[in-house]
Amino acid sequence: MRKIRLRLLSRRDLAVAATPVVIITLIAFAVAFYFVKPAPPRTIVMASGQHEGRYGYYAKLYQQFMAKNGIKLDLHPSSGSVENMALLSREDSTIDVGFVQGGTGFGANAPDLVSLGALYYEPLWVFYRGKMITDLDGLRGRRIAIGAEESGTRALALQLLAMNGAVLPPTALLPLGGKEAEEQLLGRKVDAIMVVAPADSNLVQRLATSTDRDIKLLSFDRAEAYTRLFPYLTKLTLPRGVFDLARNIPAQDVTLVSPTANLIAQNSLHPALAYLLMRAATEIHSGAGVLDREGEFPAAREAGFPLSDEAKRYYKSGTPFLQRYLPFWAANLVERLWVMLVPVLAVLIPMIKLIPPVYRWRVRSRIYRWYARLKEIELQLEEEPGMVNLEEMLERLELIDRSVNRIPTPLAYSENLYSFRGHIDLVRQRVIDRLAREQHKGVPKPASELQPS
Repeated sequence: MRKIRLRLLSRRDLAVAATPVVIITLIAFAVAFYFVKPAPPRTIVMASGQHEGRYGYYAKLYQQFMAKNGIKLDLHPSSGSVENMALLSREDSTIDVGFVQGGTGFGANAPDLVSLGALYYEPLWVFYRGKMITDLDGLRGRRIAIGAEESGTRALALQLLAMNGAVLPPTALLPLGGKEAEEQLLGRKVDAIMVVAPADSNLVQRLATSTDRDIKLLSFDRAEAYTRLFPYLTKLTLPRGVFDLARNIPAQDVTLVSPTANLIAQNSLHPALAYLLMRAATEIHSGAGVLDREGEFPAAREAGFPLSDEAKRYYKSGTPFLQRYLPFWAANLVERLWVMLVPVLAVLIPMIKLIPPVYRWRVRSRIYRWYARLKEIELQLEEEPGMVNLEEMLERLELIDRSVNRIPTPLAYSENLYSFRGHIDLVRQRVIDRLAREQHKGVPKPASELQPS
């Protein structure tokens, strides 16, 4: 029973010694939790463009990828890049991410938006009828379909045509795009159409390989000048015969100018979701195409918007370590716990080192406090006390001995208890010796020891 009691008391001492450490650790954990980002939302919204367009097609692939990782991606249809930009830029925007064509908007006008990277080339294709031309200035006075309202095609077409003086009458700029513009060109109701689309677009493929030999594809003679005037444009070469080797279409290399399609997000987008979206971009856009090589996209191109911090790290170092080996939610949970754990450990480790000395002090202090009484008796011995005082000292020493013997001491610290009891015995012996001398003084000497008178 005594052993059990001692063990319980030692645990109590340990708990008392550890209490300050636990309290400080909890405070550190609370502070770390306050600063760590919350868990990512399970639903985000993407401005996806037209359902039948290339943006709409890719948006569905992103939706499938995110769903595999437990995130619901809601798609918000729009007329195109310009509307996507407008949706993202609103102060009360509910759109988290969207596809935006390079040159459609600029970060200076939307400081809350960041780029997660360029996804693929979207060249400007100009199909026209009539005599051969070498640049956009040759379209002056023609009927030109420049894309639907609020589309990226229209925004780019207006910029480039204006630089070439091809926007004023008698030039007719028509708000037609996609299939409708194609039909108008085939029906000879327009003289030219301008289309921003990847090289594997069905519309581009159909017009480039059309049996109507009057339809031609413009090769930009001054492509280099456009890339200098508009930094978001890239000069590309469409190789001879790439559309149809048997018929050698196109019959010669074609020089194009191209913006990129970019993934633009709110700068408040949760970092874990930003990484997940870039992983989706890598899976969807990293393959080789007619105009780009395998692994060329996604790429760290700003295209008018600053790269997010996550994008900079992703394109430099790749997928975060934990997301390479763990499911998305598990990786995010571990990362958040780790962020909280580091400052907690920084506080906890040195605090834990304080527990043993505090524990030792607490156990030994129960014994050491009796040394003051023992020292007091020793000092009184130096004052030549009488027999009464010496007997009273012995009683006090006996009381100290009994009291110390009842001190609950863990077995590991019993040596301190027995050492103190040895000191009690040492002082007791000195008192007994002094008492014996005092008693000896009071006893009459035998007659044989008396001196003769």
